[in-house]
Amino acid sequence: MCQCECVSHISRRKTSSSSSSSGKARSQAGKFVNQVGRAETPKEQRSSSDASRRSHRPPQEAATPHAPSPGSRTHHTPIPNMGSGHYFWAILYFASLCSASLANNAKINFREKEKKVLDQILGAGKYDARIRPSGINGTDNKATNVSVNMFLRSISKIDDYKMEYSVQLTFREQWTDERLKFDDIQGRLKYLTLTEANRVWMPDLFFSNEKEGHFHNIIMPNVYIRIFPNGSVLYSIRISLTLACPMNLKLYPLDRQICSLRMASYGWTTNDLVFLWKEGDPVQVVKNLHLPRFTLEKFLTDYCNSKTNTGEYSCLKVDLLFKREFSYYLIQIYIPCCMLVIVSWVSFWLDQGAVPARVSLGVTTLLTMATQTSGINASLPPVSYTKAIDVWTGVCLTFVFGALLEFALVNYASRSGSNKANMHKENMKKKRRDLEQASLDAASDLLDTDSNATFAMKPLVRHPGDPLALEKRLQCEVHMQAPKRPNCCKTWLSKFPTRQCSRSKRIDVISRITFPLVFALFNLVYWSTYLFREEEDETF
Repeated sequence: MCQCECVSHISRRKTSSSSSSSGKARSQAGKFVNQVGRAETPKEQRSSSDASRRSHRPPQEAATPHAPSPGSRTHHTPIPNMGSGHYFWAILYFASLCSASLANNAKINFREKEKKVLDQILGAGKYDARIRPSGINGTDNKATNVSVNMFLRSISKIDDYKMEYSVQLTFREQWTDERLKFDDIQGRLKYLTLTEANRVWMPDLFFSNEKEGHFHNIIMPNVYIRIFPNGSVLYSIRISLTLACPMNLKLYPLDRQICSLRMASYGWTTNDLVFLWKEGDPVQVVKNLHLPRFTLEKFLTDYCNSKTNTGEYSCLKVDLLFKREFSYYLIQIYIPCCMLVIVSWVSFWLDQGAVPARVSLGVTTLLTMATQTSGINASLPPVSYTKAIDVWTGVCLTFVFGALLEFALVNYASRSGSNKANMHKENMKKKRRDLEQASLDAASDLLDTDSNATFAMKPLVRHPGDPLALEKRLQCEVHMQAPKRPNCCKTWLSKFPTRQCSRSKRIDVISRITFPLVFALFNLVYWSTYLFREEEDETF
């Protein structure tokens, strides 16, 4: 009886494809029962032999008071009399066979069920990928809503010259297509996976600011489509894009740039297709994102629907805010420029007669500064406005050029001072000779009076051209001048010699103080201005 019940239970649970495996289990169970029947005791063998002899008696001998009625059933095949232990092991063996057979059949049927479901929903003549899904709750007069989210895997470069940036991302779209609903077999089919995007309807999304882009096909195409039992479709793909990023470089290199990623529908208007950001976390960024010269501060999601002559089209955008790393430019541009300006000031401390040294120093620093400026501008696009780096390099170049001009002024003052000194010396010599000649004339006149024994009175008032009279008058004017108030600048300059040849030396001394002070004042104004404007842009 146990054998019959187990076999009947197996036949009810199995499908038509599992009849062969159930027959094998039934045959094995029968063999096991026969083997158990043979293992019986001698006493049981004797009782069975007696029963067989009684069954072969003549009809009149076999008649007993307990003979069955004519309408009752008779059993012609004897059932072996087995012990309770043998029945237990038989039942356990039958249960194990039933469970193994059912598990094997369920696994096979699950995969076959997937194939049947795909054939049912995507079979020929059953699904048309050219027709867009119906709107909300199956209404035909509503637009199809497509939720979008993405995962930024990497940002390889941000090019200032071409004004573009490259990004690799995993792009996902999800929408509902009621034509793709199927039975999940009591939750055993969570979703169906496809790798061919052309089997189902797809939104006609494109990246409006894309310059270049490609899919990834190593080792297999990085794309999949998941179809859920409620008709929801998830499309995921990994792509690499090079996108345009218009930049404002007025504060370069103390600037922040906003690069956008725009997605829009190409052919479906908002009456038919609407893109929506996925609720919760629509944009995800990989952890430890490193960029060579920028830092991703934050990102913002927004909508950017566009209206044209053919209608209004749904559009999504992501604004990525990048901050430029200033440490690179501080080491590569600002500090070298400051060093060149300071080196140009060394000529102020050199002797004014060291013409080759001062000329070579000024020309070398000027050419180096010009080369530095041209290298900076080579990595930037030609724009119509003045950048912060242009102000810095222009002023540094002006200081270096001013140091070279200062030496030219010193050299000119030195040569003109020497000429005037020579002329002054000649005049003094001439005046000295005139004085000597006048003294000789006076002595000769005295000698003449002595020889003639007569005395001649000389006039007390001398002629205006007399050098002795001029010198006496200047001395009187100096003593008669009124005292003046002391002047700080004149007092400081009075420490230097007042001779004409010292004017060039005074120019060098003044330059040693003036150039550093003016450059320090420029740095104060420059950094306070551009750093303050940077903070304003950050708050905006």
